[in-house]
Amino acid sequence: MEQTRLTRQMAFLAEVDRMKSIYRHTLLTDRSRRETDAEHSWHFALMAMLLSEYAGKDVDPNRVIRMALVHDLVELYAGDTFAYDSEGKKTQHEREAQAADKLFSLLPADQGQELRALWEEFDAKETPDARFACAVDRIQPFLNNCLTEGHTWKEGHVTSAQVRERLSVVQDAMPAVWPLVDSMLRESVEKGYLME
Repeated sequence: MEQTRLTRQMAFLAEVDRMKSIYRHTLLTDRSRRETDAEHSWHFALMAMLLSEYAGKDVDPNRVIRMALVHDLVELYAGDTFAYDSEGKKTQHEREAQAADKLFSLLPADQGQELRALWEEFDAKETPDARFACAVDRIQPFLNNCLTEGHTWKEGHVTSAQVRERLSVVQDAMPAVWPLVDSMLRESVEKGYLME
C-alpha cells in the first residue's frame, strides 16, 4: 500500500499511542501508580492553558500547549530520564536526538519538521514560549511530589537545593507564581517530604 499523507499521519498516531504505557517516576496524586508520559503531557498542557495569565505578554499559550503535547514524544524510543539522574543525563541529549530523527520522520515532511522544531525549541529553552513551557513542565511533577509527601524525592534521595535549582526557571518565567512555589518548597522541607 502506498504511503499517502493520511496513512503516514495514522501510522504516527498509532505509534505515539505507546506514550500511554511509558511510566515516569512521578506518582499519581492518589498514589495508585506512577504516571505515564501521556498523562504528564496532558496535565502539562492543561496547566499551561490555565496558568497562561502568569506568562509574559510575549508568550503564545497555544504554542506552549503544542510544545506540551510533543515535548516528551521522543521518550517512545529514548525512554524517560529521571530529572535527578546525573548518569542518565549524560546520554539523554544524544538518545533523544536519535529518537527524534526516527519518530518525526514517520510523519509527512512538513508536519515532521513542524513537530521537530517545536520539540527542539522546547529543548533549547531560549524563547519566551519555551521558557514558560519549561517552567510549567517543572511545576507539574513538583505539585505531584508535594501532594504525595515527596514520594519521588524520597525515592531518589533528592535535596531541596536540587529541587530549588530545577525550579529556578519558574522564578524567571513566572515571577508571580514563584512565591507560592517557594512556600510549597519550604513547607515540603518542614514536613520532611524533602531533604534539606
